[in-house]
Amino acid sequence: MLQHASFYGVFRTILIILLVWYGIKILSRLFAPALMRYVAKKAEAKFGAQFGQQFNQRQPQQQQSTKNEGETVIDKVPQSNTSNKNVGEYVDYEEID
Repeated sequence: MLQHASFYGVFRTILIILLVWYGIKILSRLFAPALMRYVAKKAEAKFGAQFGQQFNQRQPQQQQSTKNEGETVIDKVPQSNTSNKNVGEYVDYEEID
C-alpha cells in the first residue's frame, strides 16, 4: 500500500514547522536576558566563594608572620655564580656573497 502525500498535508507540516521555529525565536528573545542574568549571578557567587576560600586561607599565614611593614625578607639563598670559562673556542667567520 502506497500512500501519497497530499498538498494539504505537506502545507500543514511546513506551516507547523515554521510556527514552531518562530515561536522558539520569540520565546528565546523574551527569556534569554533573564536566563543570562541567572547564569551571571550563579557564576559571580561561585567565583566569590572561591575567592573567599583563598582569602581565608592566606590570612592566617599573614597573621602568623611578625615582620614589620616595609621589611624585606628573602627566603631563598642565591646560588653562587660559577661561570664555566671553558665553553669552547671562538670561531671567526665571513659571509660569502
